[in-house]
Amino acid sequence: MYVCSCFGVTEAQVKQHAEDGAATPRQIASACKAGTDCGSCVRRIQAILGRGACPRRELADQGRPVLSEIDGGLDGLGEAA
Repeated sequence: MYVCSCFGVTEAQVKQHAEDGAATPRQIASACKAGTDCGSCVRRIQAILGRGACPRRELADQGRPVLSEIDGGLDGLGEAA
């Protein structure tokens, strides 16, 4: 099944690039150009990579504080230079 129609990239090819070390849609794009033309396949690539969920968005949708829940609050940010 094609993931990227623009460049004829299949799901199997994306999975192979992921097995070879590509962990982000950008790295997949570097390997085979998928996602660099119209961009409609980027969400599918994210899903194949297991990056479909966004925990910060889920927390925000629940009305919970995002930074304190995931990043340990603002304490870890340090002061601006």
